[in-house]
Amino acid sequence: MAATRQVNIAIIGAGGVGKCFLAQLEQLAARRPTPKIVLCYIASSKKAVYSADHAPIALSSAIATLAASSQAPLGLPGLADFLLSSGAHKSVLIDNTSSQDIADAYPAFLRRGISIVTPSKKAFSGSYQLWQDIFSASAESGACMYHESSVGAGLPIISTLRDLVDTGDEVTKIEGVFSGTMSFLFNSFAPASGTGGGKWSAEVAKAKALGYTEPDPRDDLNGMDVARKLTILARIVGLEVESPASFPVQSLIPAELESAASGDEFLARLPEFDAQMEATKAEAEKEGKVIRYVGSIDVATKEIKVGLQKFDRSSAIAGLKGSDNIFSFYTKRYGANPLIIQGAGAGGEVTAMGVTSGLIKVISYQS
Repeated sequence: MAATRQVNIAIIGAGGVGKCFLAQLEQLAARRPTPKIVLCYIASSKKAVYSADHAPIALSSAIATLAASSQAPLGLPGLADFLLSSGAHKSVLIDNTSSQDIADAYPAFLRRGISIVTPSKKAFSGSYQLWQDIFSASAESGACMYHESSVGAGLPIISTLRDLVDTGDEVTKIEGVFSGTMSFLFNSFAPASGTGGGKWSAEVAKAKALGYTEPDPRDDLNGMDVARKLTILARIVGLEVESPASFPVQSLIPAELESAASGDEFLARLPEFDAQMEATKAEAEKEGKVIRYVGSIDVATKEIKVGLQKFDRSSAIAGLKGSDNIFSFYTKRYGANPLIIQGAGAGGEVTAMGVTSGLIKVISYQS
């Protein structure tokens, strides 16, 4: 009798996205009994749960079991050894962290046949050499590498763009609002209706209070989150972008506030600079337009940029609601009308969905 097919899962990171993923993994395991999905390792930065015989960890109580554990996490080489010591079963590493050290270890896991699924941007927007090493290792061993949620959370951005490229379409331009934070801010500050909208500093403070920004809003307003996502997309279409710092990124942090001691000090002083954003908004309004914070890639000229642009009020980008993202792919096949993907680009559940979908692809590919 043939051995029961099984996929062993190791999870690093049990925070917001990790908890959502575990809930989705439990549902997936119930819906798809074959191959059998076994969680054999779970770790936070300080604790871990695993056993030498790779005994299954109950998905329903994994978080509680981890919280009560006295085991320390395995080192990354040791984790790879542990997964491979399970024998013939396929192994998948789920990295729900934003750790650069773990990202740097991806090639080593992949070369040893361990597939990886992650929402982290670190490995794919860091050095171009790491990008090359990751996908070379994946190609050599046949292990899968999926990172759908590194751009657009659960939106099918990475998979769609790869499908366009792999089927031979010619992508000419990518443009959109790639940050849920920036989307919320500008939809509130400069509504497409042309009416309403508070002072810029008040909208930033409101976004922080609602949890749309990082604890220090400057980590959003510097534009680097958008730049990292553009770097990933540009590399997929074949541009050898060295890093997010290798193209123009417009920061919305007033120069005088870059050195503010804290996020709270930054917010307290931001009203001093409202006139600058009001002037930019008013200039667009005179032309019957609104300002939005967008990223764009011109593939032919290899021009990549992030910053404020003016858009007609009737445009899809101007008409976004809430914190939605929008990605427009201009290609030879789609002609003058781009392929548009729009929806929630942030949040634990949708980000975890992108991770779960990646795992399903690994299971399907390796079954």
